[in-house]
Amino acid sequence: MMRIVWIAMLAGTVAFCPVAVQADDVLPANVTFVTSSGFWEDSGDPSAVLDPQGKASTTLAPASTAQKGYYKLIALRQPDGTAHIVLQQIALEPAGPKIVSSAELDEFSKMKAFVTDIRPETSDGVTQQPGLFATVYLRTNPAASDIETWTVLIDELGDIRIERESN
Repeated sequence: MMRIVWIAMLAGTVAFCPVAVQADDVLPANVTFVTSSGFWEDSGDPSAVLDPQGKASTTLAPASTAQKGYYKLIALRQPDGTAHIVLQQIALEPAGPKIVSSAELDEFSKMKAFVTDIRPETSDGVTQQPGLFATVYLRTNPAASDIETWTVLIDELGDIRIERESN
């Protein structure tokens, strides 16, 4: 099935033009939030690739090629309404972006959280330091009116911290 998607873009003005998109190219309905943010650089050492379980990834190119890219956080709605959050490391390659690693963040899954938003530290697309800082807004009780905020932090070495926001 072919869908027509309208895209608006031109410098300073708005124009609409149809772009054909295959139905299987559209994100699944259970993807509720996605944010791309931060950046990483790699010397080409496969053991330096993001892996929350501490195991080296073998999906990288040979060690002679350095890579760089960005991170992506994705909230996936589950049948019970809770969400699983997946962290991906995306490499920027000449042929286009490529997923280097993808891992579910178990801390959120164990909470059985209802995610209401995910936001990057900044929306201007520019970060000065390698790593990631994003905020996840959620409820652990769907009837509660208060929203909890949690941060996902990745430092310049690729170490991941997930913690409740304290301010």
